[in-house]
Parts: sequence; C-alpha cells; structure tokens
Amino acid sequence: MKKLLLLILLLPSLLFAQGYCENTLININLDQYPSETTWDIKDSVGNILISGGPYTNVPNYEPQFIVNCLPVGSMTFTIYDTYGDGLEGSLWGGQDGSYYLIQCDDTLVYGSNPAFGLDTTHAFVSDLCPPPLPVPGCLDDDYLEYNPLANVSDSSCSTLVVYGCTDSTMYNYDPLANAMDNIVQCTYDLILHDLIGNGWVFGTVLEIYQDGDTTAFFMSNGGFNQAFTIDLYAVGEVSAKLIISQQAQFTAVECGFTLIAPDGDTSISVQPPFIQPFLCYEGLTYCGNTCEEKIYGCMDSTAYNYIDTANVSEPCYYYPGCISPAYLEYHVDTTVAYYTDINVQDSCNTLAVFGCTDSIAFNYNDLANVDNGGCLPVVMGCMDAFAFNYNILANTPDNCIPFIYGCTSDIALNYDSLANTDDNSCVFPIFGCMDPSALNFMPQANVDDGSCIDVVYGCTDATMFNYDQLANVDNGSCIPFTYGCTDSTAFNYNPIANADNSSCVPFIYGCTDPSALNYSAQANTEDFSCISYVYGCMDSLALNYDSLANTDNGSCITIIVGCMDQSAYNFNANANTNDSISCNYSAGCITGDSIPYWLNDPCYAWVIDIDNYCCDNEWDEVCQATYDYCEGTWVGPLPTRVAERKIIAVTDVLGRPVVRGQKGVMIYIYNDGTTEKYLKTNN
Repeated sequence: MKKLLLLILLLPSLLFAQGYCENTLININLDQYPSETTWDIKDSVGNILISGGPYTNVPNYEPQFIVNCLPVGSMTFTIYDTYGDGLEGSLWGGQDGSYYLIQCDDTLVYGSNPAFGLDTTHAFVSDLCPPPLPVPGCLDDDYLEYNPLANVSDSSCSTLVVYGCTDSTMYNYDPLANAMDNIVQCTYDLILHDLIGNGWVFGTVLEIYQDGDTTAFFMSNGGFNQAFTIDLYAVGEVSAKLIISQQAQFTAVECGFTLIAPDGDTSISVQPPFIQPFLCYEGLTYCGNTCEEKIYGCMDSTAYNYIDTANVSEPCYYYPGCISPAYLEYHVDTTVAYYTDINVQDSCNTLAVFGCTDSIAFNYNDLANVDNGGCLPVVMGCMDAFAFNYNILANTPDNCIPFIYGCTSDIALNYDSLANTDDNSCVFPIFGCMDPSALNFMPQANVDDGSCIDVVYGCTDATMFNYDQLANVDNGSCIPFTYGCTDSTAFNYNPIANADNSSCVPFIYGCTDPSALNYSAQANTEDFSCISYVYGCMDSLALNYDSLANTDNGSCITIIVGCMDQSAYNFNANANTNDSISCNYSAGCITGDSIPYWLNDPCYAWVIDIDNYCCDNEWDEVCQATYDYCEGTWVGPLPTRVAERKIIAVTDVLGRPVVRGQKGVMIYIYNDGTTEKYLKTNN
C-alpha cells in the first residue's frame, strides 16, 4: 500500500451556535479515483457542519486528514461516490480506500467496507472530552520555580530567573546566574522506524505537539527507517502521539520513532508496541546552552606559541639568539630543542654587509658577508654605441664592427655580400614575358621567364557552339547553341538545331483519345484504333451480369438465395432470389447438437421459458430433458429452471485483471466454469 508524507497544520477550533466544540480527526483514505469522493457531517436536523471533496487536485491514494471541532450532539457522517463503486479500487486493479473519525482518542466512525456504492451513512454522538487532571505549580516562566507541566497556580513562584552560564568550568561562567541560558530553538533529526520494513499503512500518523503547533509525519518509503527534520523550542513541553486506525491495528507492533538533538547525544527514543491511539512521549526538549569552553594559550602574537582563539592566557615562548636583522648573527631558528620566555641579544656581534657574494658574478663584492640576491652575470659584447654590433646589455667590452652600407638581400639583383647595413638600394627580380608582340607581354618585367604566349584568334566563349579552346583572342565569330532533336527520322525532329539534346522521340502509333477504353498515354501518332467504354457488371455469376459490358462499374449484385416470406421463422431479409421450398414455420426455439431447427409444436415455446440457455448456448442436460419432455419420452417431474450465470471475474487475454475504462479483447469468467470472449471498443 502506498504511503505519502503529509504535513498537517491543525485548524483553530471553530465556535458553533451551540457554543463549546471538540476537535475531531477525520481521515479519508482515497482510492485511485479521488475526484469521485465527497463527504459531509450533518447535525440532527440535517444542517451540514463540515464537508470535503471532490479531491480533483489530489494524487491517487493520498490520505486526507482534517481536524475540526464539532458541537455536542447526535450527528451523521455520509461519504459519497459519484461512480457508484464506493472506495473499492481493487475492483479495477487498484487499492481499496477507507475512512474513520477519532474524538477524544475514541473512534466514532470506522469504514472498513469500501463497497458502499453511491453513498453510506454512519450515525455517531459528539461529546465533550474529559478535562485534564489538575497539576499545581508555578505557571510564570520568569520564576525559577516554573513548572511547564502545571495547569493550576499554587503561588509557589518566588525566585526570579537570572539567565547565564551556570557552569563554573566555562569561560563565561556567571556566578550571579541561577538558570542556564539555553539556546532558544534548534533543529531535531526525526527517524521513523518500522520493524518489518514495509513502512506505515494508511491511517497511521505520528503527531508532535509543542506550544499549540502540531506537525504530522507519515512513513512512506516502504523500508525500515525514514529520516525527517523538525524545528523545536528549547523551552516548552513537547509531546508525541502515534495514531493508528482500526484498519491498521497490526502496525502498532511495528512502528517507532527517535528524536535526536543537535548535540547528537540527547535523544528521545520510543519503541512499540502501542495501543491506539497512544500518547507515547511527553517532556522537554534540549537544544544546548550558551556556555563557552575555556581555551588556554599564549595571547602574544609575537611569540612562537601564539594561539589566536585563546581566551585564557598561558605563558608565551620566544626564539633564542640575535633578533636584530642588522647583524650577521640574526636568525629565527625553529630547529633548536629549547625555547625561552625572554628575548636574548648577546649573540649580536658582526654587522651585516649586504652585497653579491658570488666571485664569478659581474658585481661581486669581496667585502659583503650577506648575499643580497642581486648578483649579475657577466655579459660580453661591443659597448660602442656607434658600432654595427653594439650590445646595450653588455657589461664587459668585446670586438666592435663598423657599419658597411649596401644591398643585404641575397635574392636581389644587386646583392652586396660585404654589406652589413642595408641602404634600401636592392633591386629585386620581376619575372615575366618581355616580348612586346606576345599575348602576355609584361612591361615591368626585368627577367624573362620564358612564359610568352603567341596570339591565336577565334571564338573564346566556352558557352558558344563554335568555341575554340586554342584561341586566346576573340574575333567575334561565336555562334550560340540551338538545342533540339537533330534526327530527321524522329517524331520531334528540329531542322534549325545545331546541338542534339537527346530529346528525340520515335513515332509511337496508338489511340490518342483520352476518353477511349484503349487510350495510350505513350502514343504520339493516332492509328484510329480507339474503342468506346461500355459500363456494366462483368461477373457472370452476379444477379445483374451484362454480357455487352467491357468495363466493370462495381454494380454487381451477389445472388442470395433464401426464404423471402416474412411470416416464416427463417425469413432472410438479405435474400434477392426466392427459394420458397426452404421457408419454415415454428412455435418455438430448440437447439440439438449445436444445430438449430424448428418444430411446429407449442411445447417448444415452453422450452424457451424454462431454459433460454438452450437457444443461446451449447446443448446441456437440461436442454435434453426439455426436448425429451416435448417428444413424450421424458419420465419423471418437469425439469427446473437453470440458474442464472454470473460474472465472477474479467481479465485480458494474458489473465491480468481489467481496469475500469480499458478497451480491447476481454475474457468474462462465469460462476459455472464457462468463459466468453468479447471485444470492448467503448465504455
């Protein structure tokens, strides 16, 4: 059975004209057709006090919990189903629904039979719940003597509450406080348990109460445990009630729950079995307090053992040795095995000289005793800014080369191999045809590349009929293409065409009249063979056969031989050819050996009244008995009427139950062991 989590906020109590009223829990466990279900509660004179449904926007099987107050008196609860099958969802391959009313922990109404049809009504009496037992005590939570369970003041309030940390071992301990300053609200973990592992059935709910608020939980995962969270106050009584419907009494030995506080230690664990309904827990929650633990440590940020989270001071320790960076002996040594609680400077002896201590470096300083990380490498090069090979990065002199101007490109016609500085005098080769009479003469060329092309005149248009692919100069002689059939023996020969387009069509003789019987769509030349259409029935076995027709028009009528006398029992309304010798006349119906026949005897009319099954179904013993009786061979009393067959199940061809609205082939199973097959196409 499917179970769903539902959060219910209790509705405030309503006031009726009669005055005082009591809260009543109304539970409706829906089937798979929630839109069909409605209900109401009426008083003794028929006034509707509360109603619900139809549940058009509620998922299938979703249980509905409604809490409302009812006045004292006699009432009726009525539940309706518009389809007329009640909450009997199992009839259509689903799950049955149910309903119940609980007031003052007593069950007023319980509907265990879902097959109530269109409606069913239950009478019950609403009454006042017994008042709670008096619990004397201090009712003012501003006093230390406050009792959250008390409901009657006994004037015991005497000591005002002073909130603070009352734990003397904590950092923020307040000696004036007499009440622990607890955290106001926190989130508890709620674990629902099921010992069997199938979850909670419909109608089972855990309600948790605190300060007038109610939260309800349902276990829906079908397992052993399901986790939730719930926000609770640190002050204010909390209670839990497990409500189990009569439909699910067996779950009382399966269900339990655990509430776990934020610290992970304080928990409320409740285990079965329970008696329905059962107040399974009542007490106070705990969310922790505001006390801060003491954190010991050095609070001097210059010490090696400094702790930034410390709130209680402990001795600080420092590194020994010279602590002045101006001396060579300055260091911060964390590898020594001891520390001191004072700074020691008696080891500062040698002043530090910072510089490059690398002897092969360009800027080596033989006086330095502390390397400053600024050593520069030696860079050899020409340091003359007017030389060709001047190196701006050089710090050590090397050979210099003077400037030599000329063309420095080795691909130029005037390349100078001795030049190191280009003077923009380079003349680069330009390859091309240098013959002025050639087609491709290039006047700017300074190197002949042998590419000269002779002039050839002709038609240079590749789209023309006389295109000359050797010509490179058009002489205006181009002739355009004229496409067509160039075969003089063809049907579509074109005498002006100069290019055949493969469109030639041969002469095809035949009937060219589209209205003729033997019209040839391929023919292009008439041969005067056309034949006109003659429409009619061409079936020689048909009633209206036409021997002159050459085209069947679908008018053939099949010969149906039969009795055409409407007074005969075997009159055939479809017959068009009379067979008068086949007409029979009878006073009743009888079936023998599955072959229908008729006898002109009034006795057989009685057979129909005794056993219609003989006329509609197979031959059986009762049919034989009635037949023998009419034939005068029966000895004994008259046979009794055959009991009416009843449908006990409807399945598909695979044996699966049929759901409401299903279409297709269905197997009807009867109480006498017989089956029938039907095709259902609509509702």
